[in-house]
Amino acid sequence: MSFFDFRKRQAKRPAAAALQYDPLKPEPPQVLAVGRGVTAEEIVRIAHEHDVPLYEDAGLVEALARLDVSEFVPRELYAVVAHVLAYVYRVDAEAKGKTG
Repeated sequence: MSFFDFRKRQAKRPAAAALQYDPLKPEPPQVLAVGRGVTAEEIVRIAHEHDVPLYEDAGLVEALARLDVSEFVPRELYAVVAHVLAYVYRVDAEAKGKTG
């Protein structure tokens, strides 16, 4: 008798997380939303609707998915999140340069 793992056939559900960060405040970034499947799709839809830049990093999303909503990003993730924030600021600056 052989073992068949049905989990291998499952399609990976999309995952998403949303962070809030104010560089003028001393607090680290904070988790606003995190979810999989339909919830992840809704997070992405809202981001698009509000022209929020998206950054794909499956490992970071998995790490953020372990946090509770409203929890601050732990020190262990600061370097990765800083990279994401730098990307977001660069995209915002480029968008403002095109429109202004």
